[in-house]
Amino acid sequence: MRTKSKIWLGVGAFAFVGTGTVSVVGALIGTAPGASALATPASDTAIGRIEANRIVVAGHDQPDPNKEAGEGNEGQNLANLPPELAFAVRIALLRGHLLVGDELVKQQQWNAALPHFLHPGEELYGDLKDQLANYNVPPFDTALKTLADVVKAKKGSDYAKALKAVNDALAAADAGMKAKQQANWSGYVVEAAIEALKTATGEYGQAIVGGRIAKPVEYQDARGFIWQGNSMIESVAGDLQKKDAAALKEVRAGLVELKKAFPSAMPPKTPVKDAATVLGDVARIELAAGKLM
Repeated sequence: MRTKSKIWLGVGAFAFVGTGTVSVVGALIGTAPGASALATPASDTAIGRIEANRIVVAGHDQPDPNKEAGEGNEGQNLANLPPELAFAVRIALLRGHLLVGDELVKQQQWNAALPHFLHPGEELYGDLKDQLANYNVPPFDTALKTLADVVKAKKGSDYAKALKAVNDALAAADAGMKAKQQANWSGYVVEAAIEALKTATGEYGQAIVGGRIAKPVEYQDARGFIWQGNSMIESVAGDLQKKDAAALKEVRAGLVELKKAFPSAMPPKTPVKDAATVLGDVARIELAAGKLM
């Protein structure tokens, strides 16, 4: 299900920055695998810019790095997507939070894990709840709150049961989406995964302040969204292999490179990659993934 005709251009490895606002063209043109698809100049809306020390990309303005943890509202850029795709992306982001939160819980990092169990209810569920009936998914706000309460109380004995209740609801959402997207389930999954990766770039940019990872929660959000996007692509890899094996190989290689920015759930003090490089990594992945949607 390919719903967009424009390629999202991330900022590549370099940009010429002056004073005020300057235009930056992604370094993928003529250099990235599959760059021949960009045979015509990018439109104004497909050109990134750097503005007051923040990176802006068409349709995906990066959040203000001065915002506090939890203020990113990572679902805010999904309003322009078709409703069925926005639903899938929100489910992916919710899973991404749980994924990195679970990773932290397993490391006994309960305090660090808590925001990732709060954000699904605070930032995502409100935009999902009115669509749940369309996918035969029962309300699960109570299950989300119970899980967050368990993590807050550090009740390891109750954690698995509370997590299962949320995962059961998410499994119902998966079944409902698949029933509606039978014609091109793999393409739909890939497109939702790419949107999750794009959201991760905003979180990562927000995490870095003054050349340091000053906001661990945003770094962890990005890690969770990227790992979830990778998981989604692998879940339909069999179909993607048949569709375009070379494109799948490029996507997988891109994800390996992207993950290098996130060496562990607890972030390093200094970023392994800057935000512009991560944007470029994601843009290259999307360019290859366009053949799989």
